[in-house]
Amino acid sequence: MLRKIVWVGIFIVALTGVRAQQDTIKHSITGMNAQQDTIKISKIGLPALKDTIKLLKTGAPTQHDTVKHWKTGGFSVLTFNQVSLNHWTNGGENALSTTALLNLFANYKKAKIIWDNALDMGYGLMKNNGYRVKKNEDKLELSSKLGYKAYKRLFYSALINYRTQFTNGYNYPNDSVIVSTFNAPGYLTLSVGMDYKPADFLSILISPATGRFTMVMNKMLSDSGAYGVERGKRVRPEFGTNFTAKFQKDVFKNINVVSKLTLFNNYTDAEKANRKNVDVYWEFMMNIKANKFLTTTILVNVIYDQNVIARTQVKEVLGIGLSYKF
Repeated sequence: MLRKIVWVGIFIVALTGVRAQQDTIKHSITGMNAQQDTIKISKIGLPALKDTIKLLKTGAPTQHDTVKHWKTGGFSVLTFNQVSLNHWTNGGENALSTTALLNLFANYKKAKIIWDNALDMGYGLMKNNGYRVKKNEDKLELSSKLGYKAYKRLFYSALINYRTQFTNGYNYPNDSVIVSTFNAPGYLTLSVGMDYKPADFLSILISPATGRFTMVMNKMLSDSGAYGVERGKRVRPEFGTNFTAKFQKDVFKNINVVSKLTLFNNYTDAEKANRKNVDVYWEFMMNIKANKFLTTTILVNVIYDQNVIARTQVKEVLGIGLSYKF
């Protein structure tokens, strides 16, 4: 009897060990399957990881990448001038004037492409004792220049420029007869050539193929043949050579200078004697800042156009006022 009990006990122990071994094998197989699944998932995720690394290396276009190619800004100036006399024996007149200027730019640069855009506006009024209010500044100019790098700082370039004024102009003191108005005259220039940019603050454009269109859209002025147009016509087309140089820089800590010179020669003029004439348009502005907002502004404008008047036109404005750069 005792022997039977011993054999039964040995059988139960053996059976328990076999089952335990089967469970161990089963868990091992389950663990192996889980490990295989993990390896499978890792293999599936590897291409995605490679794509992510590649994307980081090449650089995906983002809003920041788009914006950084543009450089925008500008400045505004509001100047004042006053002359006040009281029992002044040396003579003179009371006078008050104000001039507002606004310059905006948006420049694009990426790889071999540059695109410069500028908008210049100015308007001023003055009042002398005993006379009506009249303007001393009136300008609207829009310019856009597209360039493609040819060699280092030399670019193939195309330029479009439009220049006119806002309001009527009169031959003072006679303020009953209009001598100029919006788009009378208006100057549209289209040119292609080479642009040399030795520095960020200097640009020199030479264009042997330039079309310039002088527009006089006021009927009274066009009928009188003003600004070189034929009587009764609104547009005077010209074709010739254009030279434009622009300098803009803070020459000192608080002194900013902007200078623009444009020369144009109509070598296809019907009158051969006029082919030697060169039209000149020069603008110069210096802003001297006393502090963040207070500025002294000097403006000089020189114009020579044989078709308008055979004399050199000069305008100079000196004022103290407020300025803001953005």
